[in-house]
Amino acid sequence: MLPRVLFIFTGGTISMKIDPQTGGAVPALSGREILSFDPTLAELADIEVIDFGRLPGPHWTAEKMWELSELTRAQLERPELDGIVITHGTDTLEETAYFVDLRHTSDKPIAFVGAMRNTSELSFDGPANLRAALRTVIEPDARRQGAFIVLNMLIHAASAATKSDTQALETFTSPVFGPLGIVDADRVLFARALPRRAQIDAATFEPQVDLLLTYAGFDGRFIDAARESGARGLVLEGTGRGNVPPAALPAIDRALEAGIPVVLSTRCAQGRVLDTYAYEGSGWDLRRRGVLFAGALPGPKARVQLMLALGATREPAVLKYLIEQGRYRR
Repeated sequence: MLPRVLFIFTGGTISMKIDPQTGGAVPALSGREILSFDPTLAELADIEVIDFGRLPGPHWTAEKMWELSELTRAQLERPELDGIVITHGTDTLEETAYFVDLRHTSDKPIAFVGAMRNTSELSFDGPANLRAALRTVIEPDARRQGAFIVLNMLIHAASAATKSDTQALETFTSPVFGPLGIVDADRVLFARALPRRAQIDAATFEPQVDLLLTYAGFDGRFIDAARESGARGLVLEGTGRGNVPPAALPAIDRALEAGIPVVLSTRCAQGRVLDTYAYEGSGWDLRRRGVLFAGALPGPKARVQLMLALGATREPAVLKYLIEQGRYRR
């Protein structure tokens, strides 16, 4: 008996073709039309299809991420279903995948998949990526590891993967710890399993969380603007190990005094934030003021985590645990 897999089609480049009037790619195909590129997928699994939408990556919102997460949770309650494959635009794929992963409690795997080339291009990579994602979710070793991002025959943890190139097929990488495995010609190979996975049991989410990039000469104007315009949480992409210019500190203090949690990430492509330095504006200084640390999460994912954490609690000690997830031992 074949495994039963649900395909949820949400749009993205994998559903696009060239519009002759504009000369640009636009969402156009349904889930069944996309699956028709590889009819042999039906030999691997009993496939169901839900057409969730035809959204380009930048059209995603936190509300849509929540809706998708609720859908996956409900579907995975079905005992006959073995896994889910979700198509998504690559621009914001890592954010939606991490949002779903944080709320994903089932042993059954979810694989997010996209394409870097559209259906009008001879080198359309959608069918190969779809096949790799399907093979991943029916692999027994994929169970109990949450949500994956599967592109270019690589299997990434949703918490680790990021888009690194604007157009290359191998755009998704896991910069700090590397991919979990590969989809080879004869089998799916997991090189490692996640030793632990962050989860947030949130009954709702807080959409008013802003993300700010710091830079040389960065001051508090944008932090104050976020606070004054209704932000309920802030994520700062600091420099290096997690440091900010001293001119930003008064505004950070004002946000914290107003009860707005501030989370520190790094603008670097790799590495964790840590209170290594102790000068003014350093990680040590920020931790002393009450700023929370996002570990190796990049800013967009730290924002997703904070949105869900604030949906679960406003208690500072619990919030600190949910954001830092026991990552710091000092």
